[in-house]
Amino acid sequence: MARFLRPLSRGTTYTRLLHLWVPMLFESVWLFIDMRRWWVPALILVPLGLIPAVRLGEGVQAQLLLVPGERGGRDAAISAAPSATWGDRLRTVLWLEVRMALGAVTLGATVWLPGIAVDLARSALGPAPVDNPLVRVSDPHWAYALLIPLTLLVLYGAVVGLGELITAVARRLLGPSAGERLAALEERTELLLERTRIARELHDSIGHALTVAVVQAGAARAAGDPRFTERALDAIEETGRAALEDLERVLGVLREAERPASSRPTLTEADRLLESARASGATVEAEWSGPVEAVPGPVSREGYRILQESLTNVIRHAGSVPVHVRIAVQDGDVTLEVRNPLTAQSSGSGRGSGLRGSGLRGIRERAALLGGRARTGPADGDWQVHVELPLR
Repeated sequence: MARFLRPLSRGTTYTRLLHLWVPMLFESVWLFIDMRRWWVPALILVPLGLIPAVRLGEGVQAQLLLVPGERGGRDAAISAAPSATWGDRLRTVLWLEVRMALGAVTLGATVWLPGIAVDLARSALGPAPVDNPLVRVSDPHWAYALLIPLTLLVLYGAVVGLGELITAVARRLLGPSAGERLAALEERTELLLERTRIARELHDSIGHALTVAVVQAGAARAAGDPRFTERALDAIEETGRAALEDLERVLGVLREAERPASSRPTLTEADRLLESARASGATVEAEWSGPVEAVPGPVSREGYRILQESLTNVIRHAGSVPVHVRIAVQDGDVTLEVRNPLTAQSSGSGRGSGLRGSGLRGIRERAALLGGRARTGPADGDWQVHVELPLR
């Protein structure tokens, strides 16, 4: 019994009832003016529903009164947006007509059913006849009291059932169109891709800085030379400052959705990566060819991160070894190549870690997203990262 009566304790039941009553205010005024032309309000709703802003207003009302728990949600079943297509306009017209029709049924039920229950009670208790337009009782009798629960049950069904029905109709007629669903899906996809990109940015930038700092600190402790320690601290400070700048760029993407991606570092700033690797003890030899500054922004930014991750892997897994870096722009491609000798450390745990970790996988994923290719692994006694990215 408690479960049966539970809808009567929910606020949504009464907000839905209010939603059904609202259109009947206009209908009641019109019937008071001209009852014979009762169909005129329904005719007026046709051009009204074709106005794009009407769909927005109806959607806001439906969200607020029919499904308040879904209001403003990303996955709201009822859309609050102007009509974008003729299909949306026609669905809005149909919605207005259905809403008025169900409103008329609701108004009749909530006005006449309580009156019928009162008249049945009078017929059961008193000798006076009842002249209700719907229930005429000429011979009062106590048995009419048995019909009162049935009347109240019908009233309960009208209040709860019509509320559920108008909500289901709203989800159908005011729900997102196919275009809106596609736009929402594209927005969600872009959000997921942006989160993945931010995770890569943090991994590449902060991971590089921490690797340099750990290597420098370990080398300074092992050397026991004050001058070497000072140089190591300078390198840690410079790398940490660069990492903070990168972190600020990444957090800027989170704080400002409209911030352009052009604020991220590009291959034209690769010198600071080379200097950071040199400060960590590696002997870096760089070979440049072609107009690096002419590389398109997206390719140049991803190329910078690929170079950063490649140098980080060298420092982490090989230590202070000679490194050859080649950046070549020619024949519609930009080629990035990082080679270092295979040592006992880099050919063992380092190589395994590289293949299992997210660093080299991230390099291959970045290259694939740009339509390029990436090869990583031993080559002629060296460990090699070779990436080719198309400029178009």
